[in-house]
Amino acid sequence: MIIPFFKYEGAGNDFIIIDERTDSLLENHPKKSQLISFLCHRRFGIGADGLMLLKNHPETDFEMVYFNSDGLEGTMCGNGGRCLVAFAHELQIIEKDTVFTATDGLHKATIKEISGKTSIVSLQMKNIETISSTSEGVFLDTGSPHLVVFSDDLEGIDVINLGRELRNNKAFKKNGGTNVNFAQVINNEILIRTYERGVEDETLACGTGITATAIAAHNSRMLPEQKEYVVKARGGNLKVSFLRSAKNQYTDVYLEGPATIVFTGKVTI
Repeated sequence: MIIPFFKYEGAGNDFIIIDERTDSLLENHPKKSQLISFLCHRRFGIGADGLMLLKNHPETDFEMVYFNSDGLEGTMCGNGGRCLVAFAHELQIIEKDTVFTATDGLHKATIKEISGKTSIVSLQMKNIETISSTSEGVFLDTGSPHLVVFSDDLEGIDVINLGRELRNNKAFKKNGGTNVNFAQVINNEILIRTYERGVEDETLACGTGITATAIAAHNSRMLPEQKEYVVKARGGNLKVSFLRSAKNQYTDVYLEGPATIVFTGKVTI
C-alpha cells in the first residue's frame, strides 16, 4: 500500500498530513496506532509531532482528525489546525476563509497572506469559560487541557522532567493528563516552552498551549489590555487575540502565525 503524504510545520510544530477524502487507507488500517507512531518516529519514520487526516464533512469544508505521535487520537491541535487550513488551500478546497470540524467543534479560519511556501493563518479557537488556579499553576482547556506555570527563569527549567511530572500529576488524571507550559512575561511579550502529552517531550511550539498561556497571563493581570499578544516559542512567534466577556470567560479567541509546507512524498506500508 502506497500512501501520499504532505509534511507541514507551524512555528516548528511539525505534522504529517494525509488527504483521506476519497479513501480511508490509514484510518481503517488494522494496526492504525502502531502505523501512525511509526510514521511520526524521527529515526525510523518520516518524523513529526503528530499526524492529521483531512476528511470530507457533510456540513463544513472539511474535517480534521488529529493523532499524537504516540499513535493515539488526540484533542484539538492549534498549529495543526492552521497547517491543515493551508493544506486545504493547497488542494483548492478553500480560497481564503473556511469553517471546518474538529474534535472540539467548529473552527473558523482565514488565510491572511501567502508568501512562497508559507501561509499566515488565523484560526478561531474555542471560547474559554473556566480558568482554575491550582497549587501547580493555572489550568484551562483551549481544545486541549493545559497547565500554565509562570517563571522568572524560563531557560533554567528542566522542561522534560518537570513537564513529565506535572503532566502525570494525579490532579489532572481525569483529563488523561495535561500538557504543561512554562512561561515568562518580559516587556509585555510571552516566552514559552511546552511539554506535550502524546509526544511526551518538549516541542518547538504548541498552538493550544500558546493560546492557553496568553489567556492565563492576561487573566492573572500580567499583561496590559491590548489588541493582540505576541508569544515567542522556540520554533517561532505567534499572535493571540481575544475578548474578555466576563470574569474568567474569553471569547473571539484567535491564534495567528505561519504554516509552511516542508515537503511531499509517498510512503510504502
